[in-house]
Amino acid sequence: MLAATPPVVLAIAAHDPLGGAGLAADLTTFAAFGVHGTVAVTAVTAQHLRSVDRVEPMDSGLVADQIDAIADTFSIAGVKTGLLGSAAIVEVVADRIDAGVLPAPVVDPVLVDGRGHRFVGEEIERAYRERLLPAAVAITPNLGEASLLAGRPLASFGDVDAVAGQLAGLGASNVVVTGGSDRGATAVDVLVRADGTIDHLESSWIDTVHVRGSGCTFAAATAAALARGEDAVDAIRQAKAFVADRLRASQWADLDGAGPVAHWITG
Repeated sequence: MLAATPPVVLAIAAHDPLGGAGLAADLTTFAAFGVHGTVAVTAVTAQHLRSVDRVEPMDSGLVADQIDAIADTFSIAGVKTGLLGSAAIVEVVADRIDAGVLPAPVVDPVLVDGRGHRFVGEEIERAYRERLLPAAVAITPNLGEASLLAGRPLASFGDVDAVAGQLAGLGASNVVVTGGSDRGATAVDVLVRADGTIDHLESSWIDTVHVRGSGCTFAAATAAALARGEDAVDAIRQAKAFVADRLRASQWADLDGAGPVAHWITG
């Protein structure tokens, strides 16, 4: 096995041809954090800024082969999951965590679309709840995803405190509900630990519509910071600061929809 210097992080997620979300966001984020990014592709998509036009999940056996080849080559220090595409793929990932092939992951539970509408079936949601979420060092739902996981609508970060018990009951070591979509003077994320304790993580509101991939970036940054040896709370705080910085730089003209969060690093 090759020595892993710098730390190696694995993204298990889908391809976004627009370069804003999914594996494109993961790899550029890993590079910014000074870790080596590897990928297991779970789905290939065709997308516009305002629509997902086609999703073709990978065969779960091929996803397993990708993960196993990476694990045979490198010592994997961190894992981030995004869109997994099928219950069988969720099971593949969970099996390798249980076997010690992969460390506890950061799970971005891609369960609803940008409008908050559920787009996964009950089989995938059940596989997440039973196998993957309890194995996670952190899960990073947005308000729509947290609403689904908690079983009730959450209109703002202020609603999250009331469902901290349900979120802690998912079994993950940490649940971070990203509240950046709740417009206000500050962008508040709510961190719920496994024991149900709550922290509010605040930063200045960034006035931009170009947020495509911000959730992927947050989860990837958390995984990268963990791989560098940070504890979970520090990793989450670093990820929040990184996303805020990238949103400040995210300016696009003449786009029909929300453009990608900035993944170019200058200076």
